[in-house]
Amino acid sequence: MNVIELERWTPSEADPRKLEYAGQPVAQEVFEELKHRLEGMGYLPDEYFLMDDHWRDGREIPKDADIFCTTDYGASEGVYLDVYLKWYDESQKRSITQKLATGKTLGENGNDLDRMFLTAAAITKAFHGDHATHARHMKIGGVEEDTGGTVVHLSQQEQKAVIEALMEQRERQEQAMGQTEQLLRRMTGSITEYVNTVGMRPLRMSDFDKAILAIQDGEMSAFQVLCPKVLTEHADDLLTAAAGRPGNVGARMMALVLANDVRFSEEIYRTACQNAVDISDANRVHLLLAAADHYVPQLSPSFHGEIASYAHSDHCYIAKEIIKRCGEEQIAAAPSRLLEQFAADEDFRTLSALVEKGISGGPNAWRTLHMLTCQKQDCWIAEELLEKRMWVDTSDYNALHACVQNDAVEVCRLLLDGGMDFDQYRQWAQTRPCAGHEETLRALEDHWSEMQAEMEQTAPAQENGGMVLG
Repeated sequence: MNVIELERWTPSEADPRKLEYAGQPVAQEVFEELKHRLEGMGYLPDEYFLMDDHWRDGREIPKDADIFCTTDYGASEGVYLDVYLKWYDESQKRSITQKLATGKTLGENGNDLDRMFLTAAAITKAFHGDHATHARHMKIGGVEEDTGGTVVHLSQQEQKAVIEALMEQRERQEQAMGQTEQLLRRMTGSITEYVNTVGMRPLRMSDFDKAILAIQDGEMSAFQVLCPKVLTEHADDLLTAAAGRPGNVGARMMALVLANDVRFSEEIYRTACQNAVDISDANRVHLLLAAADHYVPQLSPSFHGEIASYAHSDHCYIAKEIIKRCGEEQIAAAPSRLLEQFAADEDFRTLSALVEKGISGGPNAWRTLHMLTCQKQDCWIAEELLEKRMWVDTSDYNALHACVQNDAVEVCRLLLDGGMDFDQYRQWAQTRPCAGHEETLRALEDHWSEMQAEMEQTAPAQENGGMVLG
């Protein structure tokens, strides 16, 4: 299996035989690929394995960074594994070490410590390779053959699975296959490699089964052979699996599926987009969205906005990038909950982009206005958004009522200026509680009276065909 790269390299346009530096990968993409590999091998720490918050929001891996691990008992319980990045910062003229991720296992005996050290070894191999000669050096005559054995730490459940595998036929050990696959990955590098080695005798697998395993194991060469064989019947499964497979190899597999120019249902394509979001691969998400109209017949106008809303919770930077790339028609059709989501973040820049592109507040505009006016220091955001473009329906008296209850007088005035009828609102509000906001209501009554007076003054001039200056 290829190593996880901490730099991006692409074929040169001038000479495809050469590679050119193409920037740094996003840290969360690297973390998701590492987590995928550890999980597939059964080395994922059982309590948790989490990326450090410092690397969220699309932060990239620093250039020329290297990676290393530390493993030790915790101060109170468990065994901890810390993954660090170390690089030299030219601007500060010093080396910097920053934690990338932390893993923990609840057990705290010697076997738990041994297993966590094997996890650390698996992480080191994932980034530096598993050859006797380091990947950055070339040995004349080829890579030195590894004459040693394989160190495999087995849990009690895994030991039981191996014993049962030796005692029973495969037909009677289906329940052990999940752990058996982890062991095979650990012993041979991947399930795909195992199948290629021993053939069809131990595992009766179809080409589709092999293709899915090739995706999980990142075996591009095997997938290139298998994909054309099963694409006609299994295009949906191949797309969603490849879209959610972290790393560059997953992106290449997804591109191979799409290159066959098949068509997908909107549900399947949405799942593929969501899988790409889940592994924090912004480039893959943008590729899928840019081609959505081509691959999905009669795509819903709200599709791009729905994916942005899905990305907001755990991958907000991807949601922002989607919004930046969307046209006015796509944002105008986007779900109104996008406004609520970014209002909760007090993200004026993204809210402005949504409003300028024509998003509607929808039936829950009052929730957005409530979030922006319940804290007085955020009222300016609501005012700015309404002045940019009216995104609240003029008959949505819930929205006006929310602002009245928060005593956001200036926001209420802007709603009236935008076309809301204050007389109709007062009739509507007769059955709604509004005690304690009399001063706000008096200010709005004065404003409404001024508006009515101005309308009466301008009406005769307009009827007579005169020009009104002001």
